[in-house]
Amino acid sequence: MILLVKSFCLIFIFLLILTCSCNGFYLPGSYMHTYSQGEPIWAKVNSLTSIETELPFSYYSLPYCQPQGGIKKSAENLGELLMGDQIDNSPYRFRVNVNESVYLCTTKSLNEHEVNVLKQRARDAYQVNMILDNLPVMRFAQQNGLTIQWTGFPVGYTPTGSNEDYIINHLKFRIMIHEYEGNAVEIIGTGEEGMGVVSEADRKKMSGFEIVGFEVVPCSVKRDHESFSKLNMYDKIDPVACPLELEKCQVIREQEKITFSYDVEFVKSDVRWIFRWDAYLKMDGARVHWFSIMNSLMVIFFLAGIVFVIVLRTVRRDLTRYEELDKETQAQMSEELGWKLVVGDVFREPNCPKLLCVMVGDGVQIAGMAVVTLVFAALGFMSPASRGMLLTGMILLYLFLGIAAGYVGVRLWRTIKGGSDGWKSLSWSIACFFPGIMFGILTILNFILWGSKSTGAIPISLFFALLAMWFCISVPLTLLGGFLGTRAEHVQFPVRTNQIPREIPPQKYPSWLLVLGSGILPFGTLFIELFFILSSIWLGRFYYVFGFLLVVFLLLVVVCAEVSVVLTYTHLCVEDWRWWWKAFFAPGSVALYVFLYSINYMVFDLRSLSGPVSAILYLGYSLIMAFAIMLLTGTVGFLVSLYFVHYLFSSVKID
Repeated sequence: MILLVKSFCLIFIFLLILTCSCNGFYLPGSYMHTYSQGEPIWAKVNSLTSIETELPFSYYSLPYCQPQGGIKKSAENLGELLMGDQIDNSPYRFRVNVNESVYLCTTKSLNEHEVNVLKQRARDAYQVNMILDNLPVMRFAQQNGLTIQWTGFPVGYTPTGSNEDYIINHLKFRIMIHEYEGNAVEIIGTGEEGMGVVSEADRKKMSGFEIVGFEVVPCSVKRDHESFSKLNMYDKIDPVACPLELEKCQVIREQEKITFSYDVEFVKSDVRWIFRWDAYLKMDGARVHWFSIMNSLMVIFFLAGIVFVIVLRTVRRDLTRYEELDKETQAQMSEELGWKLVVGDVFREPNCPKLLCVMVGDGVQIAGMAVVTLVFAALGFMSPASRGMLLTGMILLYLFLGIAAGYVGVRLWRTIKGGSDGWKSLSWSIACFFPGIMFGILTILNFILWGSKSTGAIPISLFFALLAMWFCISVPLTLLGGFLGTRAEHVQFPVRTNQIPREIPPQKYPSWLLVLGSGILPFGTLFIELFFILSSIWLGRFYYVFGFLLVVFLLLVVVCAEVSVVLTYTHLCVEDWRWWWKAFFAPGSVALYVFLYSINYMVFDLRSLSGPVSAILYLGYSLIMAFAIMLLTGTVGFLVSLYFVHYLFSSVKID
């Protein structure tokens, strides 16, 4: 046990160092840059994305201008690759605090394939995602009298009532800068993107301008290609206003040439560098969000309190009555208190005990990953500025927590079987069950993405790297945890099990109906946050309220435990001793409601989702999420019910 605790401490310290090293202390893209007057800076471009297809594509899959030095990919972490990000350099160059209008390039005459691709991307509402100094470009649009904030700008558009498609070929950038005088004050950055102390020697070097905002107004402008063809990239041109007339916009048509250009305006801002992400993290309808969360928390606390009081009073009453009454009176009351009648069967080995141990072990692994990730995120270690770090951290945590999965699974196996025989096979099953199912689903989805030539497809090299991490980190640690589980003292049952199973009386209602209905209460704790999480994943919005999510998660754990205990006690009272799997699936059935809610979200909130490929991808990822939730909630409910049943039958005098 001491070795297990030490292992957990080492893993936690390692992950803390890893997370801090990737999210602060002067790492590229996460620490403060200061730029001097006229210093050139280049924007980067990410994959093209759309909420209508959910298939990301490379920026240079369209006939855009390319940088003079060629296309160079930026270093990507594991999370970025899995999310389909592909960050490349771009030809968009800005000179700090210099307002100018710049010509980029004029394409060759568009061929049929390029026209078809451009029109398809425009009609599917694809967005260009641009990044400057680690800030995503932001644009504002008017919709129903409200100002809507978006990241990225559209590839093109199709006006209402028109058969023509128009491309965005002129961008009006607005870059907010904050003037920083390094010799005025010593700075200690404590914002979302990192922390560190600026030394006396570095103060003077850091004087200059900080990028604190990046906005764009996209335009479509028809140009005289003959006059612009004589210009070179970055030559100055006259400023242009965004035209409203369609005849002055650039149409997407075969044999048409497209001229790309941009304006840039630098605006001084009072926003400090450490607060520059506040504009991106503003959530529309914040009051509604807070009210909904607080209302949900109060309801759950109220219901959980009622459940807890009922269980506590009922169990204590039964135990007290058994302790005070003599044997003859106990025998007379045996019909009333049915849970005592199953004393010889309550710890009988369940059906498929190996599968139960495997699912509980994997559930512990997922639960540990969720808890540590949420704590780190709530403390601000995983900010939106560090792209992909949240997913990277989750994967690493899952791999290293294999030791906990093996330990719990094997110890439960020893408790059920009374011995350690077969623990190696069980440990292998724990290490391969959930990851194997997940890899199977992801492989099918990956073939679909490969067929669509999407950047969302996992590269074959990364695929084998994930397999290597699985078998070189998770599997050995799971086997180590299983070995430690064989050395730990297994739980002793307080009563003996009869050789012949007791017959279960006919039930008034099917037990599976009660099990499925039990998931409604846990679902009520998370469905509001689930909406915001799905919106963050599928609508490209930033999710940042990890403190609320941590509270909701803890409430979910409490409610799952209470629901499982109540259901277990109810079944024992009607002399149904087969409680093992029911204690697991009662809270685990919340996954069914999560999956159904995901389908509801796809139908009503993602109405623009088009094509069978997008629907298959959405349902595949939703299935993985629901399955992980089932293992997590089921494990919590089962372990608490096991403790409850053990406590119940060890606290009463059994004749």
